[in-house]
Order: sequence, then structure tokens, then C-alpha cells
Amino acid sequence: MVEKNLDELKLSKHHLKAMFVSGMGFFTDAYDLFIIGVALSLIAPVWGLTRSEIALLGSSSLLAALFGSIFFGRFADNFGRKKIYGLEALIMTIGALMSAFSPNFLFLLFSRFILGLGIGGDYPVSAVIMSEYSNRADRGKLVGLVFSMQALGLIIGPLVALSLLLLHIPLDFVWRLMLGLGSIPSIMVIYLRRKLPESPRYLSEIVCDKKAALTAFVNFIGNGDKTYESPHLNSRIRYKLKDFFSNKQHVLTLFGTAGSWFLLDWAYYGNTISTPIVMNAICDSSSLELKMIYSLLIFVVFALPGYILSIIFMDIIGRKYIQLIGFSIMSLSFLLLGLIPDIVNNVTGFLILYGLSYLFTEFGPNTTTFVLPSELFPTEYRATGHGLSAGIGKLGAFFGVLLFPITESFFGLNITFVIVSIICLMGIITTSVLTEPKGKSLEDCSYSKIIGK
Repeated sequence: MVEKNLDELKLSKHHLKAMFVSGMGFFTDAYDLFIIGVALSLIAPVWGLTRSEIALLGSSSLLAALFGSIFFGRFADNFGRKKIYGLEALIMTIGALMSAFSPNFLFLLFSRFILGLGIGGDYPVSAVIMSEYSNRADRGKLVGLVFSMQALGLIIGPLVALSLLLLHIPLDFVWRLMLGLGSIPSIMVIYLRRKLPESPRYLSEIVCDKKAALTAFVNFIGNGDKTYESPHLNSRIRYKLKDFFSNKQHVLTLFGTAGSWFLLDWAYYGNTISTPIVMNAICDSSSLELKMIYSLLIFVVFALPGYILSIIFMDIIGRKYIQLIGFSIMSLSFLLLGLIPDIVNNVTGFLILYGLSYLFTEFGPNTTTFVLPSELFPTEYRATGHGLSAGIGKLGAFFGVLLFPITESFFGLNITFVIVSIICLMGIITTSVLTEPKGKSLEDCSYSKIIGK
């Protein structure tokens, strides 16, 4: 049985190769997440952008990611993971290059939307492929490593921005380089993604072709180079979306995964893309370069260790409990940032509390909200469930990015942080309905038996 072989397979270079190929898309996502905030600080005065236009440019790719994740997730369940793996990376490449050559606001807005479609599509397909290739003991670690490629993007982003600014080249060229460089990691993996075999679990459970599943498994572990094409690919079992929503367990799980992701992304993306606004509040007189250094320190000192801790403890503590701890400390950190008088005037104190929120975002829901949907839905709805969760999450990100600068403008940074604290507190409720998949096979933790499998 190919599923059992996958579950019991020891961690190997083949898992790590799949992790790298899957993870480079998330490097692009994180790089773009940070770099657009810096780019907008350079574009806005030149193009004379209003605050609303800045908010739209910052959030448009997130709205597009909503549609991309849902569409690509559903497509991957209906037609196979391999059919579209690499296509979403190509779309990200096109979107990044279009952004770099944008002549005006509307073109850049459209380019960001294209980029967002690719980013959104990358979430369910990469997560599900890695989850379905993983062994039972290391699945949380491996899927977490895919997502943790974000850490590199969060560090490389400020380094690129800082380096370009220090070179004193024309600012109009600087922001175009910043946005265009985001195409490089996605270009790197298009070919590699197309060469990955189809998920053996998908071939076994959805296409119902054990021979094709075994061939894909053998190719994955490097003991074969066959390209057996299943004669049953066009006669796979079709599972309707209405059946997904008529299953109470699936709906409850979706409430937990999508609800948690929505709340996390509202807090996280709104906060991160608006980092230049936050830096302006605590060190308004400082140069743009110094503000970049502060941002880089937060990511290196706090966010990066959070990713590392998440990977180490994912298969020890469990995803659900890491998520509960993360939401709790995030909420406390933002509450203190909002309530401590004159905290913005104490740069050191502010950066420690602000950094603490990042530490437990990464060693918390930012990583686990990506991992859990790839495990808690059965194979026939795994990419659909992940795509819906990611899409609803990106809807939260859209609202966060759109409303953070508006809220800060009307109510100030302290009240904005109190609102973010409440949002994080709500994440504890949505997380509590989820089951813990640690140490279980995908078939056991995804309630496959409920639908008669």
C-alpha cells in the first residue's frame, strides 16, 4: 500500500528536494510582502499617490490571492496536483516583471493583481504536494520548512532595499529593481516543479490506479525514471463541492483553519506591510536606511528564531498547541503596545515588544495555519480545503493591509494595536475546534473514514 510506504519512509534528500522546490514560491511571497511597503514609500511622492491608492497597491495582490488559492486548490483536486504545478510560479514571474515596468498607478495595480493570483495558487498546491509526499513522523516539520522559506524572503527583502538605497542610484530605478528581483526565485523552480511526479496518494485514492501510484512513489525516492501515464486519469472520481459543505466535520474544520488564517493574516499582513508606517511613528526623524535596519533587526532577531522553533517543535508539541500559544502571546504583545503610555517614544522597549509579537507569530499561527489545512482534509478535498483556508486568510490580509493605515491615521498607532490584539484573541476560539494531527497518518487525521473511505 503506497500510503503506508509514504508514511513510514525515513526522512531523506528526496523529501528535502521537494521541500526546496515547493518552498521557493514562499520566498517570493515573503520578499514581495516586505518589499512593496518600501517600494511604495519611494513611489508615493513621485506619483503623488493618495493614502487610499497606497492602501490599494499594498492590498491588491492579497485580494487576488483569494481567487488564486481557491481556483488552483479546486483545480488540483479535480485534475491532479502535477497538472498545474509550475504554472503558478510562472504567473508570479510575469506579475513581478510587469510590476517592475509599470508606467502608472493603474498598470501597477493590475500587475500586483496578476502576481497575487500566482501567490494564491502556490499556497494549496505546494502545501498539499509536500504533505502528501511526507512521512508521518516528519510531516509537520517538512510542510513547515516549505512555509519557513518566508523567513529568507523577510530577511533578503530589507537587505535588497537597504543595498539599493545605499548605492545612491536613481530612486525611480531602485523601486523597479526591488519589485523585479522578486521574479528570480520563481523562475528558478518552474522547471523543477514540472519534473516532480504526481502525488502517489492522489493517484492511489482519487485516480484509483495503484500501478501509477507505485511508479510515482518509486520515481520520488529516486529508484526509477519511468513516466507511466495512468490510463484512468480522465476517469477519476469527481467529488462535488456541495458534498464538501454538506459534511459537518469538513465545515467545522474549515471554520477552524480558515477562521484562524483570516484572523492571523489580518493582524500579520496589515502589520508587516505597514512596517514603514510603524517605523515612522517611533523614529520619524530617522533616515529611510536606518528604518530599514530596524526592520531587518526585527526579522533577524525575532522572526527567524520563531520559524526555527516552529520547525523544531512542530512534530513534538503539535501544531494546534503551537498555534494557541502563538495567538495568546501575540494578543498580549499588541495589547501592551496599545496600552503602555508613550511606548512609541521608547524605541528599545517598543522594538522588544513589537519583535516579541513577531517571534510568536512565526512560532505560532503564521506557520501552523499553513500546515494544518494540508493535513485535516481528506485527499479528495485536501487542496480545496487548503485553498479555501488560504483564500479566506488572504481576505483577512486584504482587510488588514487596507485598514491598518486608515485606522492608524484616524485613531493613532496605540488604538490600532489594541484592535489587532482583539483580533489575535479571537484566533484562540477558532483554533480550539481543530484536532491535533501530530503523529497520525493523513488518512487518520483527515476523517477520510467519514465519507466511506
